[in-house]
Amino acid sequence: MTLTATVLDTPDPRGLARFYATMLGWPIGTDDPEWVMLRPGGPGLSFQLEADHVPPVWPAGPGDPRMQAHLDVAVDDLDAAVEFARSLGATVAEFQPQADVRVMLDPAGHPFCLYLPG
Repeated sequence: MTLTATVLDTPDPRGLARFYATMLGWPIGTDDPEWVMLRPGGPGLSFQLEADHVPPVWPAGPGDPRMQAHLDVAVDDLDAAVEFARSLGATVAEFQPQADVRVMLDPAGHPFCLYLPG
């Protein structure tokens, strides 16, 4: 067996794929209205159309939609990475549990973390 991708649901597969392709510098492979794949040479990311996508809440409270997974992205400069992600359409989550990690929300509301590797 070979893991090929993590898949994120979104109402806009092409838009979310462009966000991650630009942020990570990964090429877009398959590019269909309902399915887009990023393939960096190893396991990548895929984005599938989910018209009724409900963004998870971070941090989730009782009854809130919960994230099922999140992406961790290592960066060299946390402040610069946050600003770059924001320029692409990400937002900084209100709750930040660690000083050397920034929890961000992608344009579809999926949490991801920018962090300084230690």
